[in-house]
Order: sequence, then structure tokens, then C-alpha cells
Amino acid sequence: MCERMNHDRRRFLGAVALATAENFMNGSVDAQSDGPSLVVDEQLSPLGDATAWLNSQSLSATGMRGKVVLIEFWTYTCINWRRTLPYVRAWHERYKDQGLVVVGVHTPEFAFEKNVDNVRRAVKDLKIDYSIAIDNDYEIWRGFKNDTWPALYFVDARGHIRHRQFGEGKYEQSERIIQQMLVGAGFGGIGRDLVSVDARGAEAAADWGSMKSAETYLGYEHGKDFASPRGAAVDEHRLYDVPVRLKVNHWALAGDWTVGKQAIVLNAANGRIVYRFHSRDLHLVMGPAAPETPVRFRVLVDGQPPGAAHGNDVDDQGNGTATQHRLYQLIRQPKPIIDRQFEIEFLDSAVEVFSFTFG
Repeated sequence: MCERMNHDRRRFLGAVALATAENFMNGSVDAQSDGPSLVVDEQLSPLGDATAWLNSQSLSATGMRGKVVLIEFWTYTCINWRRTLPYVRAWHERYKDQGLVVVGVHTPEFAFEKNVDNVRRAVKDLKIDYSIAIDNDYEIWRGFKNDTWPALYFVDARGHIRHRQFGEGKYEQSERIIQQMLVGAGFGGIGRDLVSVDARGAEAAADWGSMKSAETYLGYEHGKDFASPRGAAVDEHRLYDVPVRLKVNHWALAGDWTVGKQAIVLNAANGRIVYRFHSRDLHLVMGPAAPETPVRFRVLVDGQPPGAAHGNDVDDQGNGTATQHRLYQLIRQPKPIIDRQFEIEFLDSAVEVFSFTFG
């Protein structure tokens, strides 16, 4: 899951920080006064198990020896990765001619993300021009013992992983590490200034101070907080109703839906999803169940068109169309950020809906 790392990973990172301090005392960490401390770790895992490559020919760990390498694990509907992307794009552009190689390893979360054409479209739409390894079989993921999106692995010119960054944030530290490793590898003209990004839409930093809603999966594999009366019927048609009141971070269905393992599927037009949330942004991962068959929808907030609170993928009246499987930004509300009731009605049938994410 995109945010699976939050609690367990933070405990793990606390342990790593303690281990780093102990290693420094024992002399096993590079102590450089002009940058972060780097722990020598294992060799870069092989990349030869990629099922395909985009933007380049296949790359190998040995073939990149002598370069500084940034390995980025991503999947294109992950909001946490989307907010990291502007920095990775900028680092690639700044340092690609100064010894840095960026490799994005696309390891899919949802079944539709295994479709290479979908990934290729996302790469084009999101203006990604660094090398992409398609990891549909999770071989590279397992080789790194990775368990979250996004994840960054910083590899020195000798092929050693020297640092890891799990999840969003710490962009200044990450760039300082890239600079330090490039200088250590003998590349010149690196400088000390940092990239500047103008992140917009779904790529803009989350409003962490007001975000009280967390990623919510709608399929039964990871779904929770479903509030329609009688609960969910797994893998079969059912007519659902919305309760009179919803608690914050609970959701409900109205209309004829099938609750599947990864997604819910609308069987007849005019089905609705209602979610009571508390955050600046609301996104929905969804797409047409039938290829090349757009699905029209309308969004309301507290029973009204969103107006100034509309996201990039709807107009101020809340109208939008799902044309492909991706993340749709539906709400970006101005302050004050309070509990709101979101509603989306699909005017056409055969839509698949996977998860809510927030920002």
C-alpha cells in the first residue's frame, strides 16, 4: 500500500538512525564535514529482472559503475510518489550531465498498473524522461527488500547503496547526498545550490497540518470503514444505500455495485459513493471498466457543486469524465479545512474505483 510504511517504517527508521550514530562512533561511517553521513551498505541489486524498459535500453548495475545512481520505486497512481516526483525530475535534469543516473522502478500496486501501455501513457503525461524499469513480477522489489512507494536508494560510483529514503520528504537532505556522492566520485562543477520546484495539482505538497483522512481502499482486500447498511457483499451484485449520517473517514455506496478484491465496480448508471473526510485535497483512483469507454461523473461537497474547491479533474460545477485508469484530483478546498461530505455520482455504468487518497 502507498502509505503502509507510516508507523512501522518510522519505528524502523528510528532504529536505523540509532544504528547510524553507533556506526559513526565505531568508525564505519564516512564523516564528511560538508554533507550528511553515509552508511556503506550492500551492493546494488541486479536490475536484469525488469520485464521491460522505457526511455532507455536495459541498464545493469555493472554497466552503471562509475556513475552515481538514484533508484526510485514508484507506481503511477500513488499520491505519495506523485508529490515526490517534482524533485526527482528536477534532480535528473540538474545532474544528468554531471554523473547522476536516475532509474525509476515501476512496481505496480493495482492490476491495471501492470499494463505497460498504461505506464507508458503515465510517463508521457507526467513528463518523465529518465530510465524506467518495468517490474511487473516484483523481482527487483524483492531484490531490494523494498516494501513501500515511494522509496529512494542512493548508490555510489562503486555500486554500494549508501542511503535510503522511504516515503515523502527530506528533499534537501536527499539532494545534499546526491551532491556529496557526485563530488566523492570525482565529478566536478556540482555546486551547493538546491533545485527549486513549482509543484502544482496533485504534485503539490500535502497540507499535513489539516489532513485527518488517510488513504482508504475500497476493495475487500484492504477495505475498511464501509458504512452502508448490511455491509458489503463480496464479488456479487448488490443494491446499496447511504446511511442517514456518516462518521468522519467512513464511506458508503448507493446503487448497484459489486465489491471486488481490489476495486468496486458500478453495474448500473447513477451509482454514488459518499465519503466524509477532513483534508485540503481529495483524490480518487479509478477508470472505465471497459476500454475506451469514458464514464461521466459529478462531484458535490456538502450537497453543493464544489465551486472554488474543485480539483484539477473537475470543473467548478463538479463535472468530470474518467477516461483512463489513473489518480483523479477531485477536491482542493480553500481554508477553513473542516469535516466535509464528499459525493460522486457516476452518470454512466461500468466504472472501477480503487482508493481515496488525501493531501
